[in-house]
Amino acid sequence: MAGSEAPSGDDAAVGGRGEPSSARAPDGAADRVLVVATRSRHKLAELRDLLQLPRTRLLSLDDVGVTDEAPEDGATFEDNSTFKARFYAERSGLPTLADDSGLEVDALGGRPGVHTRRYAGPDAGDEDNNARLLGALDGLPPERRTARYRCVLAFVDPSERDGAEHVIVRRGTFEGRIAQAPRGTQGFGYDPIFEPAWEAPGGRTVGQYSAEEKNRVSHRAVAAREMRRVLVERGY
Repeated sequence: MAGSEAPSGDDAAVGGRGEPSSARAPDGAADRVLVVATRSRHKLAELRDLLQLPRTRLLSLDDVGVTDEAPEDGATFEDNSTFKARFYAERSGLPTLADDSGLEVDALGGRPGVHTRRYAGPDAGDEDNNARLLGALDGLPPERRTARYRCVLAFVDPSERDGAEHVIVRRGTFEGRIAQAPRGTQGFGYDPIFEPAWEAPGGRTVGQYSAEEKNRVSHRAVAAREMRRVLVERGY
């Protein structure tokens, strides 16, 4: 579930292992660095807003020059996020936060699950995935369209005593249902077809929520609030 955003000045690319030379901002504005295991500017910006770590620069994999791709073939979101955190922390030499998240639909036995991003095929876009899911649920009434987003965030600091073997995990869930048709242009992924549980059937989808509204209630917001406590305790 990826989007795009033009890089800001704070996101200038850095390379090599260990702390990049540009990691420390002037006047102590940001004196820590945290790699977010993504190439999506949309996800990077969302996590930056959710975590609210003014002392820390959040950098993407591209920003720190990591070109390797971690396989995402785990059986659960936790498997994937934990593996990605270890994988990218080892390659960057930097503290790393990895996310794995997706959509579980009850009528489909929990699918698409870990295949959320690739539900309609390896090169599928958001509209392809949404269309396939709507087709799979065609004709089902609202009470049989229950679903949830899940997010697992995993953090690794390779400089800590246990190195990349020590992974801290936090989780978040967002309950709802699959709408009958897409509505709204905000968000990304399945947001235009996901109605939060407190909305009446046919009510607003997450695609009709503002970024501020979504960031108060989403699965990633819940996990990020829990992870923020961990990071603040470590000086981020």
